[in-house]
Amino acid sequence: MTKPSMRRRKGAPFHHSPEAVTRARENAGLTQKELAASCEFSFQLLCDIEAGRRNATPDKLRAMARVLGCAVSDLQPSNGVTRLDDEPPAAMARQAS
Repeated sequence: MTKPSMRRRKGAPFHHSPEAVTRARENAGLTQKELAASCEFSFQLLCDIEAGRRNATPDKLRAMARVLGCAVSDLQPSNGVTRLDDEPPAAMARQAS
């Protein structure tokens, strides 16, 4: 039995902004391979997320935000999707303790 496709419906909004993911990764000084490895998903998936070919699930968005030290909302488009609850970035959480 095949697994149903996890890709977004054609025309459905992304949970993320591909440009925002790329910008946050570059600002953090990480390569695509480094970010993918830190988030524990494939390099190809990250390439597809940044190119706008695949949708980042809420769990993947949260993982990227933790590694990048930014809010989940920083990786989401400004409109068209339900905003995810922000978690404090890992870097900020460590400084507060």
